[in-house]
Amino acid sequence: MKTINKIIAICFVLFTTNSFFAQQDEQASMYMFNPLHYNPAYAGTRGDLSVVGVFRSQWIGIKGAPVSQFLSAHAPLSFKNMSAGINLSNDKIGARNRTCFYGNYAYTLKFKNHTYLNLGLSAGGDLMATDYAKLVAKDPNEVEVNNTFSQTTFNIGTGAYYYGEKFYIGLSSPRVLETKLEKDNITIAQAYTRRHFFLAAGYVKEINSMLDIKSSFVVKMTPNAPLTVDLNVNAFYGKKYWAGVMYRYNESIGVNLAYQLKESFMFGYAYDFPINGLSTVKNAGSHEIMLTYDFNKNRAFASPRYF
Repeated sequence: MKTINKIIAICFVLFTTNSFFAQQDEQASMYMFNPLHYNPAYAGTRGDLSVVGVFRSQWIGIKGAPVSQFLSAHAPLSFKNMSAGINLSNDKIGARNRTCFYGNYAYTLKFKNHTYLNLGLSAGGDLMATDYAKLVAKDPNEVEVNNTFSQTTFNIGTGAYYYGEKFYIGLSSPRVLETKLEKDNITIAQAYTRRHFFLAAGYVKEINSMLDIKSSFVVKMTPNAPLTVDLNVNAFYGKKYWAGVMYRYNESIGVNLAYQLKESFMFGYAYDFPINGLSTVKNAGSHEIMLTYDFNKNRAFASPRYF
């Protein structure tokens, strides 16, 4: 039985972590429309209650590839200069499923040049669950693989977000604590959650009364892992239509489209295709759908909200 337990533990590590040398946070191509997912200081920056939902199906031609959902909501509080929000996510890869739930708080410092600095904190948990019945055992007698495993780990996050009407720059660590997974007092993954750092920035250049160009990037840094860099350039035409291109360093390229249906409601779609070793796999592209809604109760809609 000890041999069986070792096999199960190895399978668990393979399916529940992206290895100790990889990015662990869920990936998204339309990150610039949902910064609350990785920076709690973003809470309240849109001035009203704002809700964002994202669905992503990654590498659709590969069985067991990641499928992720994101939901964020945030708004200013009645207390001066304070905001709050929540963000939820679910990420399924093969036999493992991770559900994250975090509450966010931000305090705003206002400057005379009409810029703002938000300082944010978050707290919540990550629920990891693995269904061993979905794994393929070489020995059919290893019935223990039909068991399931689940564990919830607590974590906190922090961030800073400096912004104006046409720019922003943010630095954050959505999971400050490095946690481990244990089963029956046996450590399965010593560093299940690695500490990630995000550096993000964006800028809008007005070309004329009908066209704006919005450029943005996010850099993801993890100890002992390759640097991940996402670059995005979007054209915003007629204050209604978004069209852009994306490049993820050494990994993928893509396009994204969005339409401002009304003053408060926007629909977006992104497709990215791998340019690394996965490019040889049939149907290895990734699809992403986004919906946003702003409850504009505090003020009239006077200008587009770029960020």
